[in-house]
Amino acid sequence: MEDKKKYAWLSYIIMGSAQIMKGEYIKGIFLLLVEILTIVFGIPYFSHGLWGIWTLGVTKFHFNEQGVAVFDHSIFLMLQGIISILLILIIIAIYVYNVRDAYKAKEEKKTTLRDKIDRNFHWIFITPGLLSLVFLILLPIVFTILIAFTDYSAPYHLPPRNLVRWVGLQNFKEIFGLKIWNKTLSGVFIWTVTWAVLATVTSFFVGLMWALIVNSSGVKIKKLWRTIFIIPYAVPGLISMLIMRLIFSGQGPINDFLEHIGLERLGWLTDPYLAKFTLVLINMWLGAPYFMALMTSILTNIPKDLYESSDIDGATAFQKLRHITIPMVLYSTMPLLISSFAFNFNNFMLIYAVTGGGPVNPNYRYAGHTDLLISWIYKMTLNQQQYHMASVVTIMIFLIIAPIVAFSFTRSKSFREEDLI
Repeated sequence: MEDKKKYAWLSYIIMGSAQIMKGEYIKGIFLLLVEILTIVFGIPYFSHGLWGIWTLGVTKFHFNEQGVAVFDHSIFLMLQGIISILLILIIIAIYVYNVRDAYKAKEEKKTTLRDKIDRNFHWIFITPGLLSLVFLILLPIVFTILIAFTDYSAPYHLPPRNLVRWVGLQNFKEIFGLKIWNKTLSGVFIWTVTWAVLATVTSFFVGLMWALIVNSSGVKIKKLWRTIFIIPYAVPGLISMLIMRLIFSGQGPINDFLEHIGLERLGWLTDPYLAKFTLVLINMWLGAPYFMALMTSILTNIPKDLYESSDIDGATAFQKLRHITIPMVLYSTMPLLISSFAFNFNNFMLIYAVTGGGPVNPNYRYAGHTDLLISWIYKMTLNQQQYHMASVVTIMIFLIIAPIVAFSFTRSKSFREEDLI
């Protein structure tokens, strides 16, 4: 026991020493290498990274006496700082594990390398996923959040020509306080929520209607109808969107038909209200087949005795639909409805492919009549280089969507109950 305590104390200074003393050479050498690499390479990198994220650079762009450009790139420094912090946290976790493992009192039997791999296979399996989670998901999230607290934007705060500075909550004050920003935010947000609700509800109920038709006992050649209804889902979505844009364009076949029967051409994509209606219609065409295919299988699994009992009680077809079919379908599809709402809330592709966010709204800043929050972010970043404001809106989307989805899932009956009856 005394030897183990000495090993444990030694592990505070030299990582892996206790493991090596206990004969766990692979684990001990790995921990020792982590410490050596941290001292040799990590400390210089981390110190520069922490300095960079704190200051975002101090050297403005200029040419030295040799004609070489000298500058601090604020965004690269921020990224290095974030990576440094994440790596430091990982190293701290490894260090804590090293100390705790050194204090293990039990003697472990001598085992082969294969036995150790089998015993720790779960860690070997999930470690790449955890690292991917940290650097492919957590890193961009932290970076986006930090950008919202800087002045990273065109034309005066774009690296490497200019330095970026921390501005605290200034961007949040502007987007809520300045009239042009506030009006754009409120208008785009209201349309985004309206769009998400309409797109989800219309696709769901049209899909349900198609499923009821296909499953109706009086319908013949059901396979043919099912195939016809599923065709929009089988065609690649982007292709369908581009075709729909052509169909509803000013010189498209729909306007040609209206003119042929003596009516005026309509601005399906240029009138603000018609453009929104057209988007909902196209989304319904694209989304209803998915819900139809889903609910066709659900309808076939509803117990027949429920309908037989309702027939004995004298229920009408509408009453059976209202009290049996719809509740059973909603019970099974509620999580998917919530996911569909979240997807439509951020449905960038349809807006971009069909209207491009247009028609233009002169009262909005960088946004059109049909822009969603996500497409507004796209325009602010790619077209206007207003990265600071785009990050603010991104944070708002997360704060809106995450609680709604979490609350809806936990409140849904299918989440709280194992059985419907």
